[in-house]
Amino acid sequence: QGPLVESGGGLVQAGGSLRLSCTASGRTFSIYSMGWFRQAPGKEREFVAGIDWSGAGTDYADSVKGRFTISRDSTRGSAESTVYLQMNSLKREDTAVYYCAGGGARYGSTDFSPSNWGQGTQVTVSS
Repeated sequence: QGPLVESGGGLVQAGGSLRLSCTASGRTFSIYSMGWFRQAPGKEREFVAGIDWSGAGTDYADSVKGRFTISRDSTRGSAESTVYLQMNSLKREDTAVYYCAGGGARYGSTDFSPSNWGQGTQVTVSS
């Protein structure tokens, strides 16, 4: 197991909600930007949401804006940080493996370049 561990994936009906959690072990993650990516079968991994170290700055992929919310529970210097992805109004096209990621200061859809990745958690949305 690496420093990033995801949980909360599962099977949900379209229109439903899920909350993903990512526990990051290590003090450096308390000052890193964190985020979520996803990869659907046959597709490339894509950015979903990012958040800065303080939680004040966030960014989202256009496809999830207004439906997903990223947040974090950590203080600067803490040994463990937790990042959440609240997913509402889920659609079939949200079906994918969701990966937690962390690293660096940038968190935007075009400049977030994490160096640490979790193992992924499966989210399946049924019609």
